[in-house]
Amino acid sequence: MKRRDFIALTSSSIALATMGHATTGDFEITRTEAEWRAMLTEAEYLVMREEKTERKFASPLNNEKRDGVYHCRGCDLALYSSDTKYDSGTGWPSFWDVLPNAIGTKMDNTFFTTRTECHCRRCGSHLGHIFNDGPQPTGKRHCLNGLSLVFQAV
Repeated sequence: MKRRDFIALTSSSIALATMGHATTGDFEITRTEAEWRAMLTEAEYLVMREEKTERKFASPLNNEKRDGVYHCRGCDLALYSSDTKYDSGTGWPSFWDVLPNAIGTKMDNTFFTTRTECHCRRCGSHLGHIFNDGPQPTGKRHCLNGLSLVFQAV
């Protein structure tokens, strides 16, 4: 590969990787960067607004076993029921289904692969990714950052 082709490919990959952060778009709930930073820790901000990923096995929600509902930390929208949570062995809270009208998705072309990114449909906060290796009945694995979620026991 010629140097100029490599630079063009790399530039395109970087552009794709930085396009379409969850912080852009039309959402019911919008906040300025300063407002988000005031309400979130630095780690929460990086995950929810910059689409970073928390370290595996870092979230206490990975081991949460009680009945309840997982809400968006950014706007308190109910997203996932504990009825669909399972131990995927990946180190992140995982669910095989989502509550109705809770999330939005988009293609994520970072890390030289295409994945389905999921975000809160109401405020756009990044939640994680959806993979096709989950249990039935959906066959999906919603692999989420615990920092994006707040658990409410019932």
